[in-house]
Amino acid sequence: MSESAPPELPARVLVARVARIYMAPRWKGWIVAMLAAVGVAALNARLVQILRPATDDLLVLHKPGAAVMIPLTIAGLAAVRALFQVIQATLVNRIGNGVVADIQLQLFGKLVRADLSHLKTQHSGTYVASVLYDAGLTREAATSGLINYTQNLLTVIGAVWVMVSIDWPLTLAILAGAPVASAIMRRFSKRTTKAAKGAMAETSALSTAIMESLDGIRVVKIENREAFEEKRVGEVIRRREKHLVRGANARAFATPSTELFTTWITAGVIAYVGLRALHGGHMTAGGFNAFVAGMLMASQSLRQVANLQTVFAEGLTAARRLFKALDVEPEVREQAGARTLPAARGAIRFEHVGFSYGGDGPPALADIDFEARPGETVALVGPSGGGKTTILNLIPRFYDPTEGRVTVDGADLREVTLASLRDQIALVTQEPFLFDDTIRANIAYARPDASLEDIERAAKAAAAHDFISALPNGYDTAVGEAGARLSGGQRQRIAIARAFLKDAPILLLDEATSALDTESEAHVQAALKRLMAGRTTLLIAHRLSTVRGADRIYVIDRGRIVETGDHASLIKKRGLYARLAKTQDLEAETAA
Repeated sequence: MSESAPPELPARVLVARVARIYMAPRWKGWIVAMLAAVGVAALNARLVQILRPATDDLLVLHKPGAAVMIPLTIAGLAAVRALFQVIQATLVNRIGNGVVADIQLQLFGKLVRADLSHLKTQHSGTYVASVLYDAGLTREAATSGLINYTQNLLTVIGAVWVMVSIDWPLTLAILAGAPVASAIMRRFSKRTTKAAKGAMAETSALSTAIMESLDGIRVVKIENREAFEEKRVGEVIRRREKHLVRGANARAFATPSTELFTTWITAGVIAYVGLRALHGGHMTAGGFNAFVAGMLMASQSLRQVANLQTVFAEGLTAARRLFKALDVEPEVREQAGARTLPAARGAIRFEHVGFSYGGDGPPALADIDFEARPGETVALVGPSGGGKTTILNLIPRFYDPTEGRVTVDGADLREVTLASLRDQIALVTQEPFLFDDTIRANIAYARPDASLEDIERAAKAAAAHDFISALPNGYDTAVGEAGARLSGGQRQRIAIARAFLKDAPILLLDEATSALDTESEAHVQAALKRLMAGRTTLLIAHRLSTVRGADRIYVIDRGRIVETGDHASLIKKRGLYARLAKTQDLEAETAA
C-alpha cells in the first residue's frame, strides 16, 4: 500500500495555512509585536527629522534652551524606541520558538503514525532535516521576517516623508533612480534565493548520508570503507558548501553595490545643494543633515527589505516541504465509526488475502486462506522472501490487504480501532528494539503504569530476572542506544518480558531465536514456551526444529500456501517442507 502524495501548494495557500495554523493562535502577541515594529519605524523617522532643528537651532541660530530640550528629546525618543525594540524582540522570540515547537511536534506525530510502506521509501535523514531545519526557516519567515519587513518598509516610508518635507523636488529626483537600486537588489536576491534552495536540498542529503553511515557503522568498519564514507559525505558537504558560498557571495556583492549607488546619490545631492546655494537657492544646514540622514536610513532599510526576500523564499520552500510531509494521508487508518475490539479470544482468519507493495506492484501474497484458532500455535515456514513476514504484518494492520480480508474473532480488522486491535497483540522480532532508557522502562513500555512487582514477575517468566539483578543498577540500568550495552540474548529476553507484561491474547513471533547462540537460544526458547501457553501464536522460523511442536504448519512460497500440515505429515509428503527439513538434518531425526 502507498500513501498518496499531495500536490505542490502555491505560495498564497502556503502563507494562508501558516497564518491559520501557527500564527492565529498567537494573534495577540503577534499584533503587539507588529505595533512595536510600527512604533520603532515611526521613532526612526522622528529621530531623523529632529536632526534639522538640532543642527539649525544649536549650531546656527543658537536658540536659548535648545541645548537642553533637543538632547533630552532625542534621549527620550531613543529610550522609547529601545523599549519598543525589546518588546518586539521578546514577543518574536516567544512566538517563533512556539511555532518551531508546534511544527516539530506535528512532524514527529506524522512520522510515528505514517504507514510502514511510506517510511520505507523516505529516509529518516529527510525527516530529521525537516524537524531541525525546515521548522526554523518557516518560523523565521512567519515571525521575525514578516515583522522586520513591515518595520523596514515603514521606515523607508517615514524617511521619504522626512525628505519630501524638506525638499520635494530633490526627493522626486532621487526616487526616479529607485528602479535602478531595485534592479540591483533584485538581481542579487535571485542569486541568494537560488543558492538558499540548493543549500536546503543538500542539507537533507547531508543528514541522510551521515545517519546512513552511522547506522551501518559495523559494515563500514568490517569492510574497511571508512575512507569511502568520508569521501561520500565530503562530496555532499562540498556541494552544500558551494551553495552556501554562492549565497554569501551574492549578499557580499549586494551590500557594496547598493552602498556605491547610495554614495553616488549622496554625492549628487551634495552637488545639487551646493549649486543651488551658489545660485541663491537655500537649504539650511539642518535641513541638509536631516535630508541626507533620511536618505541613508531609507537606503539601509531597503537593503534589509531586499535581504528579507531571501528569508521569505527560504520560508516558503521550507513550508512547502513541511506541508508536503504533513499532508501525506496514510492508507492504513480507521474508518469513520470504527468500533472497539473487545477482549479477543484470539481466533485469526485470513480469507483469500492478496497483497502487493505499492498497490499496483507485483503480488507479494496471493489467495492466502488459513485460520489460527484460539490457543493454537501456527507456524509459517518457507524460503526467504516468500511472504511470511508480510502475512504477520497484516495482523496488526501495519499494512492492509489489497484483496480479501483478515479477521480476529470474526471482526474485519478494517472495521475496528487500531488501538483496540494492537492492544490484543504482542510482537517479538528477530532483532528486538530497546529504547535508550532503563530496563524497567523498556519492559513496561506497553504498560508504563505497571508496578515493579509486575515488571519483575514478567522478567522472571522471561528468564531475565537473574541477569538483570546482577547488573550494578538492576532494573534501573540504562541499556544504551538500541540496547547496545546488552547481549543479543539479554535484549531478546527483555523483549519477551515486555510481551509477558502486556499479556495479549495474540502473540506474533518473527524469527525470535534465529540470531542467538545455543545457550541464549535455550533460555529464550524456554521463555517463549511459557509465553505461548494459552495464546494464539503465529510464528515464523527458518530453523524448523522450533516449529515441530506447532499445531499446524503452513509452507509459504512465492506468496502462496503450498503445503499444510504438522511436522510429521509434511515430512511424509516429500514436498518443499521435507526438502527444507533435509537440509537441516531434521528428516533423519524424525525417522529416528
